[in-house]
Amino acid sequence: MRHSAIRKSFEEFLRERDLKLTPQRIRVFERAFGTHEHFSAEEFYSWMRQEDGPRVSRATVYRTLALLVEGGFLECLDTGSGETLFEHVVGHRHHDHLVCSECGRIEEFFDEEIEMRQQAIAEKFGFELETHSMRLFGLCPSCRREARRAAAD
Repeated sequence: MRHSAIRKSFEEFLRERDLKLTPQRIRVFERAFGTHEHFSAEEFYSWMRQEDGPRVSRATVYRTLALLVEGGFLECLDTGSGETLFEHVVGHRHHDHLVCSECGRIEEFFDEEIEMRQQAIAEKFGFELETHSMRLFGLCPSCRREARRAAAD
């Protein structure tokens, strides 16, 4: 899906809720869709403060990110560290996540067999899947090497 179509969808989403398309909301939308990183709300707010453009308050960042999640433009990722991360998902293929429980590194992956198995399990229990999120936690290669080094000392 093209950026302009995603933005029109966001504008329509706001209109349906009788919310204005303010310069601040536009700026948050554009920045969120201008990165392919996973980001926290605080990290995002820091980006807003460092970059040129209309001033955006912390409250506006949090509220607009929540609107983007509500509208299905962003998804939240709970990494188990107590901090929620965001990523834009419109126009991107579904994927799951590997999360390093030591350094927080995130790897995205897609596996057709896992997807088919999840569908089969849902059907077995009479569920119709609407969405799902899978997070696998473990140690990334770098943290595993570091742990082996520390154990050897």
